Amino acid sequence: MTDNEKELQVKALKNGTVIDHIPSDQLFKVVSLLQLDKVSNQVTIGNNLNSKLLGKKGIIKIANRYYADEEISRIALIAPFAKINIIKDFEVVEKNQLSLPDSFTGIVKCPNPKCITNNEPMKTRYEVISKSPIILRCPYCEQEIRQEEIQLL
Repeated sequence: MTDNEKELQVKALKNGTVIDHIPSDQLFKVVSLLQLDKVSNQVTIGNNLNSKLLGKKGIIKIANRYYADEEISRIALIAPFAKINIIKDFEVVEKNQLSLPDSFTGIVKCPNPKCITNNEPMKTRYEVISKSPIILRCPYCEQEIRQEEIQLL
């Protein structure tokens, strides 16, 4: 291996969370979902990096921030094969594969204009009826949506 091949594509993180193996075309949806434009922590975003698994991937590193399971599980909606690494003192102390929860509240817009969630001040809710392919159902209007149709709030 040459020195160039050993070089890191993205700088190492001392402490924080790394979200890896995000499909490149979904990277900025994850950025939006986590509202990373509003955090004061250092955030490193890499896109179109080489990946044996995906061909091209995205990666997000958030310094000095650790997320609760329910926050991270939402990412599975748009990047179901992403991996979460917890870093402490430059070492990976925990690795987690994302898994899709059984339901989501307040993050996906219902595409049905007649749905009560689009006409009353209430949070949307979705039940996961299929994990592969991802299919969600609104319990209020019974509208089903596939992963490619998901619109984040």
